[in-house]
Amino acid sequence: MGIDKILITGAGGQLGTVLTKELQKKYGLDNVVASDLKMKPNFEGCFEIVDVTDLHALKKCVLKHKITQIYHLVAILSAKGEADPLRTWDINMKCLFNVLEVSRLCNVNKVFYPSSIAVFGDEIEMDNTPQSPNLTPLTVYGMSKVAGENWVNYYYKRYGLDVRSIRYPGIIGYQSMPGGGTTDYAVDIYHKAVKEEPFSCFLEASTQLPLIYMDDAIRATIELMDAPAEKIKIRTAYNLAGLSCSPEELYATIKNIYPNFEITYKPDFRQAIADSWPNTIDDSSAKNDWNWKPAFDLETMTQIMITALKKEYKTVTV
Repeated sequence: MGIDKILITGAGGQLGTVLTKELQKKYGLDNVVASDLKMKPNFEGCFEIVDVTDLHALKKCVLKHKITQIYHLVAILSAKGEADPLRTWDINMKCLFNVLEVSRLCNVNKVFYPSSIAVFGDEIEMDNTPQSPNLTPLTVYGMSKVAGENWVNYYYKRYGLDVRSIRYPGIIGYQSMPGGGTTDYAVDIYHKAVKEEPFSCFLEASTQLPLIYMDDAIRATIELMDAPAEKIKIRTAYNLAGLSCSPEELYATIKNIYPNFEITYKPDFRQAIADSWPNTIDDSSAKNDWNWKPAFDLETMTQIMITALKKEYKTVTV
């Protein structure tokens, strides 16, 4: 077998920025093609400017680089998506269809499609939410992800395309700012703490949501894609759990390091979205099928986030 050639769409986003580097380590700089609408400054490696809504441009890139795997990360996220629902639906679905069709036509071996806890609605068991509940999301982003899960399952059943997917919790990382999600507060709060600025939270203090530290999210993605095909029993998307906490619990861990850190709570439209999402996730299928296990808890994540951001902002804990 030859060496895999990887294409990452949406490589400039919160997840793509980190995933690109990890895949470069695994496959080598020359075997990973990052793509987005524009290149990030100081990017190292192979980069293509590709609009994934343009099927012909995507196909040209895949053929040019003889791509064997695609990690498709392009999407408008939950909170940002509610500002323009029809555009969000159009872009999220068109990009997915183009990736699936190009993969089918160009004999791409394997595709990764990120789903989300946004697929869940308020008609679920909020605690230990099961793998296959009734999916009635309250956002167009969530609706697009539910539809996407069914489409990737269709392409697997109909064409044999090896598409794999994870329902990500809110991803927390220091490498870049998030791009418009409902769990964004859990990244921004660390930036405010390190800059020693007060933080205004757009969720209520007790709103518990599933989160995952970036390193766990990246490792889960690569472990899923590396798993033998016969181990993958779910072709919609796997539930994935890291940790669960509320804003007040996250604030408390930061306050142990920054005793003077202040927080206020001013819930906005994102509160209704968060209220429809699980408190905790049952990810036993991922654990059983491909041996998933998270490595980071809230305290460890907080220490890493603050240490990294202190270096970025060149601050010193008082």
